[in-house]
Amino acid sequence: MTDALSHLFERCGITPGERQGGTLHVRSPIDGAALARLHESTAPEVDGMVAEAQAAFRAWRSVPAPVRGELVRLWGEELRAVKAHIGHVVSLEAGKIAQEGLGEVQECVDICDFALGLSRQLYGRTIVSERPGHRMMEQYHPLGPVAVITAFNFPSAVFAWNAALALVCGDPVIFKPSEKAPLSGLATFRALERAIARFGDKAPQGLAQIAIGRADVAQALVEHPGIALVSATGSTRMGRSVGPKVAQRFGRRILELGGNNAMIVTPAADLDMALRAILFGAVATAGQRCTTLRRLIVHRSVKDELLARLVKTYASLRIGDPLAEGTLVGPLIDEAAFEAMQSAMRSAGEQGGRLLVGGERVLADRHPQAWYVQPAIVEMPAQTEVVRQETFAPLLYVLGYDTLEQAIEMHNDVPQGLSSCIFSSDVREVELFLSAAGSDCGIANVNIGPNGAEIGGAFGGEKETGGDRESGSDAWKQYMRRSTNTINYSRELPLAQGIQFG
Repeated sequence: MTDALSHLFERCGITPGERQGGTLHVRSPIDGAALARLHESTAPEVDGMVAEAQAAFRAWRSVPAPVRGELVRLWGEELRAVKAHIGHVVSLEAGKIAQEGLGEVQECVDICDFALGLSRQLYGRTIVSERPGHRMMEQYHPLGPVAVITAFNFPSAVFAWNAALALVCGDPVIFKPSEKAPLSGLATFRALERAIARFGDKAPQGLAQIAIGRADVAQALVEHPGIALVSATGSTRMGRSVGPKVAQRFGRRILELGGNNAMIVTPAADLDMALRAILFGAVATAGQRCTTLRRLIVHRSVKDELLARLVKTYASLRIGDPLAEGTLVGPLIDEAAFEAMQSAMRSAGEQGGRLLVGGERVLADRHPQAWYVQPAIVEMPAQTEVVRQETFAPLLYVLGYDTLEQAIEMHNDVPQGLSSCIFSSDVREVELFLSAAGSDCGIANVNIGPNGAEIGGAFGGEKETGGDRESGSDAWKQYMRRSTNTINYSRELPLAQGIQFG
């Protein structure tokens, strides 16, 4: 490893000793270079972490929420100080272009700001009682230890989304980063550790911990009865395993799973805007976002014009080192991602699809251990089975439609329900898309793409996406338990529903 890289990791709080001698090999998708060999957590160590988290919970739940918010404020300060460094690590490890790496760390900063304000707004409510001399109210109390299991494509932000809210809600956190991008998560976690050190002894030991490893470490957290809430981000296949295991022990879960996101382009659309949104939506992070644009549903009257412009733009995309200025498309995370894309394209061809541009591996001569690909567009005669599946790569399917009702039906006819959008200047079309008869996704946008969500809104989707929410709005309630209280301040004891007893 070069001195520059060693210095970068040290600036992020990751020591040379941590990066050496372990069994988890971390490589950069940019060129296949080795970044670290991390030590993996064992099952007994995970048990010890949970025991520490439970002990920390008993102390942390009694710290006033605004004081807990001060810790998250300090975390935001620490993140600001190393934003460029952590962003660089995200690019090295996940293959994101530099701007996206920086943007991810900014999400961490933003959620800390949000959580700081939230720490003074953990509101319950007062409820009118049917009984005289009585008052009802609801309170929200801390829930317990939270396990956060993240995916490689957002190795920093998703941890922060969960941890910032959990901490102000009174919950300790145990973080299990993706084995494909653990260094980014570790760098983000180190910033939290520095904040805890500054916060002082009001933060109990074990308040925030990190477990490095593979699926077995995640499984140990998922199945542990001492974990009150499991927040897991990943594939639908992963969610089918995690969900039942948490439910079996009556734990809570937040699942953020697959997305098969679509854009409807109507005759009333601004095609210049739509083109820019399609480009970022479909090729950002090399198509490896849960909110990536995967289906483009275009009215037949504008389809040919839009496709011609889109194909021309795709052919000129700059693909390569994500840290180089001007690059728009970095590498896929690994060979398996490339093979999955090739398999989907073969299936699309067998189902009547016509490849318009892209799909081939590039830069293999320069980087034989990396997997760069030309983003692909495939025109489909109908929404066939392969279109209804999520392929985690820059593969965009294009479909035509005649009526908006037909487009919405096609839009909703997939198992996933994360993000969606429409491009139109017709208020009737827009309102129909946003109505109960419109998009069935957790996120529905107008005249912007399906990705780039802000932290202020609740993030998540329906159907096989999991049905849960993270980040803003009232997602905080998932990290707390609700208590309904009835207070009798009279000298009588009337029963509800007018019941007479005795």
